[in-house]
Amino acid sequence: MLRIFKIVALLEGVSYLALFSNMLLIKPNHIELYKMLLFPIGMAHGILFISYIILAIMLKIELNWDWKKFGFICLASILPFGTFYMEYKYFKNA
Repeated sequence: MLRIFKIVALLEGVSYLALFSNMLLIKPNHIELYKMLLFPIGMAHGILFISYIILAIMLKIELNWDWKKFGFICLASILPFGTFYMEYKYFKNA
């Protein structure tokens, strides 16, 4: 399950950055392209975010993480590049 979590964490981070780039880079210049991309990118990110949190809860129970580690891992999903840093810090040897 840890491998699945790492894959979901990577995809969630990429979808978060794609959502930001759509919002910050495409919207000012191409409003129609922005509207066309917003729903699929937003939906993918939402599903990946929920999957990330559910998998984090399952791994907390399975691997007996302390609350501090679990809190940092959940907080990483909110920050840009947070999932990449979290994977480097906590799961580089896993």
